[in-house]
Amino acid sequence: MRIACRLSPLALLVLTACEPAVLDPLGPVGGAEKSILIDSLAIMLAIVLPTIAATLAFAWWFRASNRRAAYLPDWAFSGRIELVVWSIPTLVVMLLGGVAWIGSHELDPPRPLASPAPTFEVQVVSLDWKWLFIYPSQGVASVNRLVIPAGAPIRFTLTSASVMNAFFIPQLGSMIYTMNGMQTQLYLQSDTPGTFRGLSSHFSGDGFADMHFDVRAVPAERFDSWVDAARDKGPTLDVETYTALARQSTNVAPYTFRATEPGLFQQIVMQKLPPGPGPEKGRPTPDVSPRTGT
Repeated sequence: MRIACRLSPLALLVLTACEPAVLDPLGPVGGAEKSILIDSLAIMLAIVLPTIAATLAFAWWFRASNRRAAYLPDWAFSGRIELVVWSIPTLVVMLLGGVAWIGSHELDPPRPLASPAPTFEVQVVSLDWKWLFIYPSQGVASVNRLVIPAGAPIRFTLTSASVMNAFFIPQLGSMIYTMNGMQTQLYLQSDTPGTFRGLSSHFSGDGFADMHFDVRAVPAERFDSWVDAARDKGPTLDVETYTALARQSTNVAPYTFRATEPGLFQQIVMQKLPPGPGPEKGRPTPDVSPRTGT
């Protein structure tokens, strides 16, 4: 108990150093979701705060030493009290429902973002335990690093080469699942250049903890330079290299492919390429989970 008490302040100090992420949005989707969180909190406080205040007031007024508190054992009903008791929760539910209804339609993942800039396309494949990003218009691909132009809407088309996973960039907005044999769509946008954290938010096996990636939003000219640099080095992403990439591995350093085989993403979605191994029966092998030993 003493050790826990001593560690509590340290834990709080560590948590205060964490990046706020969801509450520090840098895109229109993340900003809208932050507004929904704050609006919902404000609406709920309209009933939570009066309830707390009434509880404290009643406890103080009807204390044993207060002779002025009236005791009414035969009291049974008050229309005014019933009106207040039922109207406040009803209004809260209506307001919360309205916020959720409007937000769920405006932030529907496959709904395009209104922007004067042209939409940019990225194809995403979740693997064990890494992320593959394919740029179909540029003909390049990258592993565990997503580079996007700042200020442009990004249309993500996502699938999984193995078990179900979840794609999440907290500072940009919505999380969405990736599933084998299916594709989902998500629109996000970064308003300003910067480096953000992307991650898997759905447990998918031994390498889940290290299944994260860097998101770099850069000006358009720097993005073009990155594409040119990617085309000058690295292997070609074809069926053979993809099959090798699909094998289970952890802590994969980011790297790029200088070219991609056309239609590879659709082959993955349509399961024309064999899926990844997924969870294996028995104890994981030491190269995937070193803690298991030999």
